[in-house]
Amino acid sequence: MTARDDAPEPPHQESAPRAMGRRRFLGYVLAAPTLTVAAQLGEAALAPPTATAAVSTVVPTPPSPSEIYDLNDMLTHAALPTAHLITIRIESDGTACFALPRAEVGQGVTTSSAMLIAEELDLPLDKVRVTLADARPELLFNQLTGGSNTTISTFTPIRVAAAVARDRLLRAAALELGEVVGSLTAKAGAIVSSTTGKSLTYGELAAKAASLTGERVRVTLKETSDFRVIGTAQRRIDALAAVTGRKTFAMDVQVPGALPTMVCRPPTINGTVRSVENLDEVRAMPGITDVVRISTGVAVRGRTFGQCVDAVRALKVTWGPGTAEGASDATVLRELRAAELPLVVPPLPLLTKAVDARFTFHFASNSALETNCAVADVRQDSAEIWASLKSPIVAQEQIALQLGLPATAVKVHVTEGGGSFGRRLFHDAAREAAETSRAMGKPVKLMWHRTDDFRQGRTHPMSTSRVRATYTLGEVLTYEQRHTSVATDFGHGLGEIITSEAARLPVADLTFSETIFQLTQQSPYHFGATTMLLSETDKGFNTGSMRNIYSPNVRCAQELVVDELAKRMGQDAYAFRRRHLKEERARAVLDKVAQAGDWGRTMPAGTAQGIAVHPEYHAFLAVLAEIDCQPATTGREIPDAYTGPRVTKVVCAVDVGLAVNPRGLEAQMMGGIIDGIAVTLTSGLHLRDGHFLEGSWDNYFYTRQWNTPPELEIIVMPPTTDRPGGAGELAVAGAMAAVACAYGRATGTMPTTFPVNHTEPLGFEPLPTTPPIPASPTDGLGRAF
Repeated sequence: MTARDDAPEPPHQESAPRAMGRRRFLGYVLAAPTLTVAAQLGEAALAPPTATAAVSTVVPTPPSPSEIYDLNDMLTHAALPTAHLITIRIESDGTACFALPRAEVGQGVTTSSAMLIAEELDLPLDKVRVTLADARPELLFNQLTGGSNTTISTFTPIRVAAAVARDRLLRAAALELGEVVGSLTAKAGAIVSSTTGKSLTYGELAAKAASLTGERVRVTLKETSDFRVIGTAQRRIDALAAVTGRKTFAMDVQVPGALPTMVCRPPTINGTVRSVENLDEVRAMPGITDVVRISTGVAVRGRTFGQCVDAVRALKVTWGPGTAEGASDATVLRELRAAELPLVVPPLPLLTKAVDARFTFHFASNSALETNCAVADVRQDSAEIWASLKSPIVAQEQIALQLGLPATAVKVHVTEGGGSFGRRLFHDAAREAAETSRAMGKPVKLMWHRTDDFRQGRTHPMSTSRVRATYTLGEVLTYEQRHTSVATDFGHGLGEIITSEAARLPVADLTFSETIFQLTQQSPYHFGATTMLLSETDKGFNTGSMRNIYSPNVRCAQELVVDELAKRMGQDAYAFRRRHLKEERARAVLDKVAQAGDWGRTMPAGTAQGIAVHPEYHAFLAVLAEIDCQPATTGREIPDAYTGPRVTKVVCAVDVGLAVNPRGLEAQMMGGIIDGIAVTLTSGLHLRDGHFLEGSWDNYFYTRQWNTPPELEIIVMPPTTDRPGGAGELAVAGAMAAVACAYGRATGTMPTTFPVNHTEPLGFEPLPTTPPIPASPTDGLGRAF
């Protein structure tokens, strides 16, 4: 087994042999005609670094479960048993090939993975080729993309495999050149002799370094001080393909006979087909080849997507009730209020005071740029699927069960995705495509319409957060938060991981949702006795995680209460936070944004600054936002229909420990900030009579170019640890909280409903529910990607 002899041991871990040393690992050379290597790792190799607590004179708060062992730790440890099955292959042209068992949905993990390989192999980045692995059930829990975990869980395994390859190449070169290994150097894809100057390329050595039998080898990883690739700002390796339209998404896959396919869906959430009046008439429409009933509606297959749209609109379907029939924002809110867990610490008259607040967060859409889509070719005894999937093993298992086939007969190919934000953890389109292909007996290229995504797709659940904080004599004594949510669906593989890791989780016997809540939520502040609990209600909606799961709403509520505490105690919001923070790393990012953003500067009436801190997955982030809530425009080109608040400046400081690719990290922060602005101010779904009213981008008001802060600064902090923390979701919660705090300060009223523009009457005319597709194919499909 492998170990870091300075790393803390996770719960239930046996001590590893110390003789291995802090950077020494065991790996495998696999039997193959060309050099193929893998890593073997023990738990201590990936143990999180210890946190440094800030010296505090406030009422201390014991660590929460997620400060001891969080969701990211769980995902990382669940992946360890099969780390040795992740392999790197050296080709005869000197290229290092790696099939990444994760999804690339725009977050840049193919680039960061290539950087890890290039670093340990001393190989130019353009000589590393990273593809996405097909579903590999033998990987167990090592093929799930989520929880900002990819870089953390693969950081050491990929490097170890690359280091094993470098070691084998050095040894093969020593035999070829007749020199000792110590006189050889790996450089730019070649082995160079320091005595004779002779060199051999990796391509020339690949076959000679291969092994006819598997064997274990011992390697040493580079010190961080020797890094030449990791930690440097790199352009994405797929950037050119992206901007020239050469990236292959699911709808670009060419499968013989696969034709465009769409589904006529019910007007209400999860409605069912009772009857179809004009099947034969629609089958006879131009270009239409097949029309069949499936479990989610009526599927049509045609020569073009435009013909499919026409056919869907022409169908006359009688629908049965759905799972949220008659539901509205008001009815769901009543259910949430009734399900709230009680607060237990009352304010004591004459002794303590309290800030008591309740916040409402409406349904929101993942709104990925690429709509739900998949290609399926189902035969009598086999099936083949192409889709962007973050949990392909679960997709393979469930599609096989649906088709009545063994899992080995279902091949699932993972394509790159045009965004996800949690959406592609589920395989709804792939399952639907498989069902449709079987019913038609033909391959299909199935795509959801944009309106399908908004009205029948996965949503971030509506929730409330009740908060009470008691204080006296300038000190916070207690902090209670009761978060109540429409049930979040975790049926995408996380439940199985929780079951397998139950023995090590510090959360006792909780439900899956409660467990994930406790493994992700924490307060960065010393606020005395602190409790944060979750309860759920109503499982009639199609829900899922949306970039941070619970964190944006929970953090937003907490930071607004922090502002109110500071105000009531007559303290500056920044200074109050600084004094109560637990961690020095949190204090450092807070100081950085306060300094860079000129906290406290004089601003015109109707404008203000807001500031917030967010810790998650061994990373820390602070955001300072400035907002303009004046009704008049500020000289920018803003549509007449929008007179609401505008974020004019954001400064973000982020500490992820070790940033593998600072440029990629900056991009992640920018995207997260834009998401945070959206869910704070404008982006939400209105529920009425069992369906959502939003149906396309023109009425789901995601942050637009004209509402993007013209001043946006991302500060990547210098490395604070020797390994990366989570980054993919980090900025959403911090940005949402900072913008909400700025809004409260600018208007003089703490916002309690999000997004703040979620009002009646609507600012748009909803699309009809039957058929739920705009009349013009261009309206829906021209803007689908």
